[in-house]
Amino acid sequence: MITYLKQVIIKELIYYLDRSKIEDMLNTCELAVNGTLMRGLELNDNLQQVGAVFIQETLTAPVYRLWSIGDRHPAMMRVSEGGKSIAIEIWSLPLVGLVQILQQEPAGLCIGKIKLVDDRELLGVLGESFLCEGKQEITNFGGWRNYLKSSEKSQSNLL
Repeated sequence: MITYLKQVIIKELIYYLDRSKIEDMLNTCELAVNGTLMRGLELNDNLQQVGAVFIQETLTAPVYRLWSIGDRHPAMMRVSEGGKSIAIEIWSLPLVGLVQILQQEPAGLCIGKIKLVDDRELLGVLGESFLCEGKQEITNFGGWRNYLKSSEKSQSNLL
């Protein structure tokens, strides 16, 4: 009798866990961010407020270019030539939070598919082409954080 009860409890637990995972998968998504939404930066609180959870740091496939938009935030675009890998963070967030995040992003940034260095594709923040026109390209820094660090060094050298 005890063995039978254990089996029933284990089956129910497995059913509940699998159902919970399925519900999570249907109600959440992963989002790749490359600028001010990253941990410790200006707009990271926007992710925190929608209940996002940091997953990992990684790189895009080497098919992106990055621009500084007035040193306020970056804009990343996929290109057919001259692209490099860009440092990004992956976050898991509720689907309802994705809309809120997009509404809070600066004008000209949008959500699109981003190809990662491991060939996965995720939703992520991209810049529209008009936003990058005439702006400083910062692709060679490999990411927004590296660009910010370089800018800080340049400013401290001027003092």
